[in-house]
Amino acid sequence: MEQDPFRRNILKTFDYLHSHPELSWEEKNTTDYIRMHLEKAGCIVRTFSDCTGVIGDFGNFNGDHPKIAFRADMDALWQEVNGISQPNHSCGHDAHMTIMLGVLWKLAENPELKDKIAVRFIFQPAEEVGSGALAMVERGVIETIDYLFGVHLRPKAETPNGFATPAILHGATWTVEFDILGEDAHGARPHLTKNAIDIGTHIVTALYTIHLDPTVPYSVKVTKFQAGGFSTNIIPGQASLAIDLRAQTNELMEVLRVKVYGTLQAAEQLFDTEIAITNDYGIVAAKVHPDAEKIAHKAIAKTLGVKKTNPPLLTPGGDDFHFYTIKKPTIKATMIGLGCDLEPGLHHPDMTFDKEAIFNGIDIFTEITRTIYDI
Repeated sequence: MEQDPFRRNILKTFDYLHSHPELSWEEKNTTDYIRMHLEKAGCIVRTFSDCTGVIGDFGNFNGDHPKIAFRADMDALWQEVNGISQPNHSCGHDAHMTIMLGVLWKLAENPELKDKIAVRFIFQPAEEVGSGALAMVERGVIETIDYLFGVHLRPKAETPNGFATPAILHGATWTVEFDILGEDAHGARPHLTKNAIDIGTHIVTALYTIHLDPTVPYSVKVTKFQAGGFSTNIIPGQASLAIDLRAQTNELMEVLRVKVYGTLQAAEQLFDTEIAITNDYGIVAAKVHPDAEKIAHKAIAKTLGVKKTNPPLLTPGGDDFHFYTIKKPTIKATMIGLGCDLEPGLHHPDMTFDKEAIFNGIDIFTEITRTIYDI
């Protein structure tokens, strides 16, 4: 039996996006591809001269009705796949983009809706490096927006296939990178230098002594430690380390960052050495608006059924989507978690999922539009 044109187009679009992954801030081909489809569907399109990403406005943005936005992330990860290092869509961004294009095509099937609705499709770059949402905020893409909805595929252990959650309660994530600065010395003369490996090892151990409120999930650990070189008879005076911080709330993350900086300052004093911070960046925890969550819950229940509507999902992962709500506190936002039989896990180079879930996502976001505009 021949597939209907809409279904065939969706699968073709996903296959194209999946087979053309691009890294953060390099999504030029993806931007052009999405822009083409937005223009064909009748959107007013905006691109940017200084970065990737594309925005498409569908409907009447001059009326007094609510203005809503749907956001999809565009970038891929750099991974080794079958022995070859390459860009790879192992986080589902190819599916997210396909879902949003599918919603646009569903809405465009009814031209009479254009005067009644105002939907902005935000195809955002650089989510994987945590800076794309901030770039879009700086370019004013949410200034006139009242509601904002995002989506993310969920591992099967979190959300079963055919189910969805109206909110993903991501935690805050942060990275502190630093260098231990000193001079090398001969392996026979350890008194002539301060061994950067000793200093780094002390920092690793000292981080284990950080104890915060145990009722709020958090973690802190070293995820990079580079010191020494080819010659093993040299005591390294320099090292580069990175610390990964996680906290379920933004408030606890601030406390955790203070503790980490205190640990580094104490190590400087103890070893009489210099530690230079080279990077300090991160992603905020989720701030979900109850009105947006309620609308998402209603849409999921109507499309998938009440029994397949899960409660909000608490997860230690992060997403820069939540910068939109931090930068514009009045916006009503939530991110929907979509069950899709995803395994072995997000960011695994061999990640797979059930593509049928894409159609569930399209139906949910189409229903969100109908719910907000009562159409």
